[in-house]
Amino acid sequence: MNFLAVAPQAPILHLVTNAAAAGTGSQDPTLASFGHDPWWLIILKAVFIFVFLLVMTLFLIWAERRVIGRMQNRLGPNRAGPFGLLQSVADGIKLGLKEDIVPLGVHKMVFILAPLIAMTPAFISFAIIPFGPIVSIFGTLTPLQLTDLPVAVLLVLAMSSIGVYGIVLGGWASGSSYPLLGGLRSSAQVISYEIAMALSWVAVFLYAGSLSTSQIVAAQAHGSSFQLAGITLHAPSWYAVLLLPSFLIYLVTMVGETNRLPFDLPEGEGEIVGGFHTEYSSLKFALFYLAEYINMTTVAALATTLFLGGWRAVWPITIWPGANSGWWPMLWFLVKLLILLFAFVWLRGTLPRVRYDQLMKLGWKILIPIGLAWILLVASVRSIHRAGTGPVPYFIAGLVFVVLFALWWAWDAGVQRRRSADEARQAADMAAMERDPMAGGFPVPPFDLPHYHGVGVPPSPGAGLPGGMPAGPVGGTHGGDATSGAAKEVTGA
Repeated sequence: MNFLAVAPQAPILHLVTNAAAAGTGSQDPTLASFGHDPWWLIILKAVFIFVFLLVMTLFLIWAERRVIGRMQNRLGPNRAGPFGLLQSVADGIKLGLKEDIVPLGVHKMVFILAPLIAMTPAFISFAIIPFGPIVSIFGTLTPLQLTDLPVAVLLVLAMSSIGVYGIVLGGWASGSSYPLLGGLRSSAQVISYEIAMALSWVAVFLYAGSLSTSQIVAAQAHGSSFQLAGITLHAPSWYAVLLLPSFLIYLVTMVGETNRLPFDLPEGEGEIVGGFHTEYSSLKFALFYLAEYINMTTVAALATTLFLGGWRAVWPITIWPGANSGWWPMLWFLVKLLILLFAFVWLRGTLPRVRYDQLMKLGWKILIPIGLAWILLVASVRSIHRAGTGPVPYFIAGLVFVVLFALWWAWDAGVQRRRSADEARQAADMAAMERDPMAGGFPVPPFDLPHYHGVGVPPSPGAGLPGGMPAGPVGGTHGGDATSGAAKEVTGA
């Protein structure tokens, strides 16, 4: 489509006219709505996203410390500013004024560039997140979104892949073993969970028919209706309900992608100290810190866009005709975003850190196989549905999924029962051997026989005697009885 051949406001005015005629009260942007903003509006949107992410980082650090403080029965920050709101600002100023220490053994250029490589993709990813419908800004109709692409969601995946280079290079350039191990851990973790994350998106693409974020939000506007026994029913519109397994997989992978508890394995106080940023200080450490919290905001915003209806209001707010028009949708988007960010903090204050083998097992042996099976099921159902067979395929697919889940649950329960029985049998065998060393048919002698302590063991010739003095008879002056000074401790049989 040649966007330059279209008048700047024509697609938007046409869309607004259609929305008003339909009486929906919302102006849904399309791909044709982008690329027509004046230069000053593009700069304004970019600056807004930059400031929004910085403010969200400051607020999230404060909220995390306050919430975890309440969970641990303490107050949290409450001195700097009202309710401690300026504590994050004070911490940022402190990091900026601290001495910037660069170890002698580092690769200086890479050491300095690594935090920038980690932070920059985090800002770019937010460019395709829709905040709301088409609104008027200083008399110009524009979507509340910086830009959109036919493959917009893949931009986030690409930026996430580039961001991990900052972590790996930061660990390598530090010239120390612990940061290098932390960088390797992080790269393996991000690669593993990126695969499961991408698989969780495929079902959304199949249902929405597009990889554009604005189109995915529009596809969740209204649930389709169908007839069942003469009754008109409406299917849910949010993909978090329609595609629940995909949503659950994404919730797990978004925690793994951001290296947050319980998956913060690149950092381990008892193993690799602070991980890839052990040698960093001052502003360079602050950039790594900023990248982590921006990535949290980005994955939460993407979850809102792909699975929770984006900027659209929830029922019963949708009863109000103007709920999804104007600037109100930005409020609904922020509420959904903050709920997901609260879940990050809740997990950190609740769950312990898992082992690294458990992390890899969850990603490769559970999430990825389930994601592949779910995509196959969704693709089959969508193909049958396009053939026009009604809601029957959904019930069949649901039945198949329930049967498969029941079979998996029965198999897992059987494995757990066998494991418990084996552990109980081993514990019983050990208890029996402690009571009777001859239990089990193994001729194991008791470990406290007298000769283990030298009782009745004759000394070797000349043992314990002055030079040239002959050894006496057994049981004599220098015998090997219990009272002899030449008796020795024997540690072997």
